[in-house]
Amino acid sequence: MRLNILIGGKAGQGINKISEIISKIITELGYFTFNYRDYQSLIRGGHNFNVISISDYKIGSVETKLDCIVALDEKTKKIHKKELKNNGFVIDSKNFESFGKNLNLALSGALLKILGIEKNYLLEKIKKEFQTKEALDAAEKGFDSQTKKFEFKKLNRKIYLMDGSEAIAQGAINSNIDLYLAYPMTPSTPLMAELAKRQEEKNLLVFEPEGEISVINTALGASFAGAKVMIGTSGGGFDLMVEAISFQGMTEIPLVLYLASRAGPSTGMPTYTSQADLNDALRAGHGEFPRVVIAPGDPLECIEKTNEAFYLSEKFGVLSIILSDKHLAESGFSFDKEPKKPLKIEIKRKVPGKGIIRTSSYEHDEFANTTEDAEMAKRNAECRLKKYEKIKKECQKFQMIKKYGNENAENLIISWGSNKTVILDALDEIDESVRNPKKGKWKFLHVLYLKPLSDEIKKEILKSKRVILIENNSTGQLGRLIREKTGISIKDRILKYDGRPFYLDELKNKILNLLNK
Repeated sequence: MRLNILIGGKAGQGINKISEIISKIITELGYFTFNYRDYQSLIRGGHNFNVISISDYKIGSVETKLDCIVALDEKTKKIHKKELKNNGFVIDSKNFESFGKNLNLALSGALLKILGIEKNYLLEKIKKEFQTKEALDAAEKGFDSQTKKFEFKKLNRKIYLMDGSEAIAQGAINSNIDLYLAYPMTPSTPLMAELAKRQEEKNLLVFEPEGEISVINTALGASFAGAKVMIGTSGGGFDLMVEAISFQGMTEIPLVLYLASRAGPSTGMPTYTSQADLNDALRAGHGEFPRVVIAPGDPLECIEKTNEAFYLSEKFGVLSIILSDKHLAESGFSFDKEPKKPLKIEIKRKVPGKGIIRTSSYEHDEFANTTEDAEMAKRNAECRLKKYEKIKKECQKFQMIKKYGNENAENLIISWGSNKTVILDALDEIDESVRNPKKGKWKFLHVLYLKPLSDEIKKEILKSKRVILIENNSTGQLGRLIREKTGISIKDRILKYDGRPFYLDELKNKILNLLNK
């Protein structure tokens, strides 16, 4: 069973609140949900929408076909009515206009009644969040105005609900973060908001300097003084940090950087998704120095891989980049597993005040004295290379890649980041390759560590007859990286670069079409 519900209207009408209420209640009942957000770079007006998918099995994708439209305005109906299935239905705001600013709550009630969910779940949520008679009346009257079309009985299982930003925040908190610095830039800002909300409870500090150059230099100073520090940015904000990234490479001050990609170049489309910043994350900064680049694909991985990023940064004095995108950062995922126990990050560093601590942006000797000696410059460069080899060895303790599907299948899909969950859904739609691996004809290799890159990737490609690369960019940047490291060029590619993630039915058809060529 799967239902796809679109909630659309103008920015400022409370679309996200409807999605939040529905998702939380459905999750409490033991069902899986996926919440996709599509919104313009506007504070008021325009056309925004969320698509909530509900299922009794695990899902992580959005589809183009809809079972229901909740229309807060006429424009939503005009744009999306063609996407309705034959038996689909519309909940029209015309019947609820008298509720004014509580229109979204009335529509929440109406939708929950149609889904066959008991009223008490709705009223408890409204009482807890709004605590006004008007809000309660709107929700209750909306509920009473409809008749039941479906039935969602409570299931005996615990489901967690989280978006990528909340998960990255939890991973940072699990790592005992002391300080988070950022200048607001979509789609990295939700992480800043989540950590700010929890800073008193978790004894951390969130600070917003005047710009991105200040962010990274302040962070390096705080880390030098002994704090566990993380910074966040996107797109052009990352570009402004590049000189200081190279500074980190020379000074070897631990730093974790959260890079949430959006559609570029330049300002691009600030509220839409892209995987076009992989090359930037891998190579930004002049000179040659080690770094780590990790790209989680769902909230569980966000929690665990953020923890690993802190661990590696502290242990080796490197920059750890957590590479995400708008789709992962702002989509709501549900899952039924708990994250692994956090790594203990007990790396002892000398703190200023307990000895003489020096560093330098110049090439320097072991006492941080500037040098231009040829032999020492060569030795230091080789030390940086050796450190990278140690990092590669350490990373092998973690899951650098994940394999799904039939281990013996001849058809292999390779991808990274937020494409993970839609690929898993697509393979299950095709032949249940994930749910029943022995039955399926596919295997999927999800690349989590992009720097260093796992040697297992080449082995898996060589074992496969047909290999398909799937990326959310126009040049196949992971494919280029694999070719650079292995000498293997992946010819079959499915690329999308319009600012939107892959839709489940779209991706399934593209995989099948490519296979039949």
